[in-house]
Amino acid sequence: MGSNSVSKVKKSSKSKIWFLVHSWLALPLWIFVFFVCLTGTIATVSQEIVWLANPAVRANAPSSQARMLGYDAILEAVEREHPDAVVQSISRPVKSQFALAVRVSYPDATTASLYVNPYTGHIQGSSSGFSFQQFMRALHGWLLIPFTSGFSLGWYIVAFLGIPMLASLVTGLVVYKRFWRGFLKPRLRTNQGARIFWGDFHRLAGIWSIPFIAIISATSIWFLVQAVLFDNQISFSTAGVPPVVAREDIPPVAAGAPPPMISMDRAAQIAQQTFPDLEASFVRLPSNAYSHIGVGGRGSYPLLFESMSINPYTGAVENTRRVSDRSGLELVTESMRPLHTGDFAGTWLKLVYCFFGLLLSMMVFSGMMIWTKRTVKETAALLKRGASVRTQADPAPNAGKPVPAAMTRLTAGGTHE
Repeated sequence: MGSNSVSKVKKSSKSKIWFLVHSWLALPLWIFVFFVCLTGTIATVSQEIVWLANPAVRANAPSSQARMLGYDAILEAVEREHPDAVVQSISRPVKSQFALAVRVSYPDATTASLYVNPYTGHIQGSSSGFSFQQFMRALHGWLLIPFTSGFSLGWYIVAFLGIPMLASLVTGLVVYKRFWRGFLKPRLRTNQGARIFWGDFHRLAGIWSIPFIAIISATSIWFLVQAVLFDNQISFSTAGVPPVVAREDIPPVAAGAPPPMISMDRAAQIAQQTFPDLEASFVRLPSNAYSHIGVGGRGSYPLLFESMSINPYTGAVENTRRVSDRSGLELVTESMRPLHTGDFAGTWLKLVYCFFGLLLSMMVFSGMMIWTKRTVKETAALLKRGASVRTQADPAPNAGKPVPAAMTRLTAGGTHE
């Protein structure tokens, strides 16, 4: 091989080296995307994982005929077992197998969530710290990077991934011609090597996850926009100023005595009478004499909560926040979070989200495997080619020197003594 050829090979090798370095530097990005997808999948069913691990959060009925208690009975049970606790709110989870969550505060300024059996009123347990559900959502949503003067840097990093995810979906559909055939005739070859298997799996997982990837990427991009708007003090809310109870509505009482209020069951009944399609799933007790009772739940549009403010002394509905009260932009933007998490239609939808989340995670993993195998193979080939070039460019030390006569005779098969 001439010197010019060797020079060209070396120049080509240098370009290939830079390309492989570039490829290897993408490995952390692949791992990070896989991490975000996997933690998001776990966060989707984190509440169900807690249900499996912690019996205190389960709503076990004592008998098949048992009926759920009303809000007033729950309040009485909490006051009986925790007389020093001040109840802030009572929430009924979307899934009936979960215990009620009663948010309380104590005289020492601490707060806790009590898990109350909705059939017996018994307090089965409590949580006052960072729960597993909160941990997984924080790990996935903002990488546990704290919020300071605005949205967390981790929030921006994770939400930004929605842009390349949406771009990869679009480009994948363009590159993979007639992708719809993957629905009609799915192909997954398991007997032709790892490269073929992971390639088929990557394409098949991508095809079957098209709607899910579109939802996750679009909602992630909105989370990015939301953070930018909030940090720049830009709002398009139509909620208005929070209402307060008029001074003349507060009945006079003796010093230190609380004013008489309507019961929580009565407030839930008023809400049901006002909006028959509203299923009241939470009540929020007044925090002071001028606060309303808040009652809310999901109505005909399951993605959003509707709420109302009820005068605790007269029972009058003084403010409502329904789907029809929101602007079109609010309706779309407030639907993003439940669409992203799937937490609005019971356990079955959570399991669907979990399945496609695992499929998306494995699709990223399969892409990483395909990329890694190709990069490793090209790296090994480059190293082998480089060794060959060095051998040809640097001949053996004895090349070109005369061979001793004795060596010639030994080579010919003779011996000399």
